[in-house]
Amino acid sequence: MQEIYEFLKKCETYYLATMDGDQPRVRPFGTIDLFDGRLTIQTGRVKEVSRQILEHPKVEICAFDGERWLRVAASAVEAPRIEAQEHMLAAYPSLQKMYKAGDGNTQIFALEKGTATFSSFTEAPRTITF
Repeated sequence: MQEIYEFLKKCETYYLATMDGDQPRVRPFGTIDLFDGRLTIQTGRVKEVSRQILEHPKVEICAFDGERWLRVAASAVEAPRIEAQEHMLAAYPSLQKMYKAGDGNTQIFALEKGTATFSSFTEAPRTITF
């Protein structure tokens, strides 16, 4: 889990894919946290991405660091604890202009039942399950 977290943190931006009915949606994301041993992401409850994840919890993440790329396939499960929100917002102070822990909009999702595959053009893929 730590290796996946560090890779995504290093990349700063990753791409999150969700389903909107029968249409895939991909957008850049930048929040990744390790809270209580689980990878977590953050969004606003008022955003379409929140609705999409709640309706179809299977998501994929893809990130590239210039040499290797990482694909993560997982189920995103809402993590409603206020401590998860506080932890995420402490890790991303710039978000505190738009979000506050317990504001009813800040939403944390934990990634569960996942696989993470590290790939490159020079090495065989390596997969981690969590």
